[in-house]
Formats: sequence, C-alpha cells, structure tokens
Amino acid sequence: MIVFEGKKIRRIWHDEEWYFSVVDVVEVLSNSPTPRQYWGKIKQREFVELELSPIWVQLKLSSSDGKKYSTDCANTRNMFRIIQSIPSPKAEPFKQWLAQVGYERVQEIENPELAQERMKELYEKKGYSKEWIDKRLRGIAIRQNLTDEWKERGIDSENDFAILTAEISKATFGLTPTQYKDLKGLTKKTQNLRDHMTDFELIFTMLGEKVTTEISKKEKPETFEKNKKVAKRGGSVAGKARKETEKEIGKSIISTQNFLSSTNQDESEEN
Repeated sequence: MIVFEGKKIRRIWHDEEWYFSVVDVVEVLSNSPTPRQYWGKIKQREFVELELSPIWVQLKLSSSDGKKYSTDCANTRNMFRIIQSIPSPKAEPFKQWLAQVGYERVQEIENPELAQERMKELYEKKGYSKEWIDKRLRGIAIRQNLTDEWKERGIDSENDFAILTAEISKATFGLTPTQYKDLKGLTKKTQNLRDHMTDFELIFTMLGEKVTTEISKKEKPETFEKNKKVAKRGGSVAGKARKETEKEIGKSIISTQNFLSSTNQDESEEN
C-alpha cells in the first residue's frame, strides 16, 4: 500500500517494476463512487472500441477482506496513458507523485540502505522510539534471511511460510501469530503483529528465527515436515530463553501492549 492525498493505492513488484491497481488510481482521480464501473467504461471507450491492445495485466492483490483477487494493474509508463483518459484536476500532481514513487524503488534496488532509511522515517513519524526501530529493522533482515533459507529448502508458498512461522511462534511464546494478534486486540488482517510488539517480544522473535535459520543451514532439511521440526527447535531455544528472562525480571514477556494509540495506519502482513 502507498498513499496519495490520504487515499490508499495497492501496488505489487512484478517483472522488475511496480504495477499499480488501476481501479485504485481511477478512484483517486475520478472520486467516483463506483470506480470499477468507471474503469470498465474507460476500457470500453479507449481500448476496445479502438481495438487497441490492453496495456494492463491481471495480478493478484489483497482486498479489504484479506483475500487476494486478480486485479487490473499497470506499470508506471502505462498508468500515465490511463491517467490521460481521466479528466481530473489531480492528474498532473498524481503523475509527478507516480514518477517519484517509481524512481524511489529504482534507487532502493541500487542502494538497499535507502529502503531502510525510508522505513525508519516512516516509523519515526508514527511515534516509535529509535531503539524500537533499530530492533524492528534488524528483525526484518533476520526474517528475510529465514525466508531465503526456506526457499533454498524448496518452500515457496505463503501458506507454508505461515505454518512454519506459527511453529516458531508457538515454541517461543506459546501462541500462534493469530492468537497473539487476538491477545493484543489487533482485529484487522492488515495490521502487522510485529509492529505492535514490545522490545522484548521483538528480541525473542528474532532469536527464534535466527536459530531456526542456522539449524536449517546446518542440517538442510529436505521435506516440509523436517522443516517444521527445525522451526519448532529454533523457537524452543527462544522459548527457553524467554522463560529464564521472565524468572529474572519477575514478569511476563508476553504483553497485551500495542501501538494502536500511536499509529492509525494499516500495515502489510509479513509471511
């Protein structure tokens, strides 16, 4: 998700560039209460009647119900052509914004540190402390290393990632991510559990995932069931450390605390 003048626009990285939801862009520019029908008329008038080839592709994007559906999407270049078909005073500023969004992604690919800096700025604007942000960004890097390792083991579906993640979480905290979100009062599917964790919760999440990664690299599990066992073992190491820490500090690490009071924006779900 990205935001233009308070309106959310879905996008997806495809074929080495950003593709944007055409319906979302149409809604922003036209203010139509029925943006899908509006886009249907544009397609009919601008492409079907003139027998032009479609300049959009259908890609699966998340919807408000949390499920993914095939959606008309276009890259930056073709989105400019679509925008020209929509009479709107917002067209020109939107073009400038769209060009900047695409350019920033190219910059981030060439220099990944820029992506971290932008993410850090976003969290700071939402009111998170610098100490928390440092842990969150480190956790993202550890998570990426883990998913890369799972892919090396032949695991590539979001559902399988979710199952393995749940194994680590259960062994670390005694809760699946879904149960943890319920505990913290996170009711929206788009709310990221980790963005609502305390420092300690982030630390033990990182420990469980880091240990799982290292065990997997060492043993190279060949089946999904073996990967589940490795995930449970990695989480168990973090779980034992959590319990020892709780004994020493005299309180539970598992917290109902969330950051809903400091941020009203939705965050994307991690696998």
